[in-house]
Amino acid sequence: MYEAITVARSTAAAFCLCATVTAFAAEHPDFTGVWGTYRAPGAAAPVRGAAQAPLPLRSVAKAKIDDYHALVDPTGDTPNGFCLSTGIPNTMLGSGGYPMEIVQHDDVILVVFEAHAEIRRIYLGARAKEEDLFPDRNGYSFGRWQGDKLVVETTHLKEAVDQGRYPHSADAKIVEEYSLVTNDDGSKILTANMTMTDPKFYTQPVVAEKKWQYLPGVRLLPYECNEPTWDAHLENLREQRSGH
Repeated sequence: MYEAITVARSTAAAFCLCATVTAFAAEHPDFTGVWGTYRAPGAAAPVRGAAQAPLPLRSVAKAKIDDYHALVDPTGDTPNGFCLSTGIPNTMLGSGGYPMEIVQHDDVILVVFEAHAEIRRIYLGARAKEEDLFPDRNGYSFGRWQGDKLVVETTHLKEAVDQGRYPHSADAKIVEEYSLVTNDDGSKILTANMTMTDPKFYTQPVVAEKKWQYLPGVRLLPYECNEPTWDAHLENLREQRSGH
């Protein structure tokens, strides 16, 4: 009889714990799906290359950026042209019109960009050890839930004077706040508010906002950055073989 009561209590406790965990998990929105840049109804399409508000750059940062553009602008070279990622934050805030897919797990959120088939990982579990981290174009992103908002902090970035809109030093820290709104018609809007703090490059924090709309039934298309280079190489080999 005692054993039966103990088992019953254990089962009830396990059920309560499971229910609590499920209820807690349900508090977090699900960002899973394919997302494209949001445009408000009736809003004009953005104009590529349109003038933008100046950034509060320090003189030393502006000198670095100007020197970079003096080097590459005459040739039209870009990191993307050499199959390199744009890097954070421009990858998230720009995207060049390409969609992205979010795959959400309890311990990590994967952001898969159609452009360059790039993957960004936002870790939600235990933080990585400092000795295991190194500078990268996308840095190291660690997220935490604050109610129904996801707060992501990105550090360990490489200096990036080649980012078209948000160049930064290696000491930049980027904090993004993600929130999801589901409208009455079932459409979903994902909003990110970014604050980039970088005293080496800027006189004050830089803020920006980006919105995406959920694209049901859409899948990402293959993106092979190196394929044109390979095709051109094969053609060159054929020409050499034929003696032309």
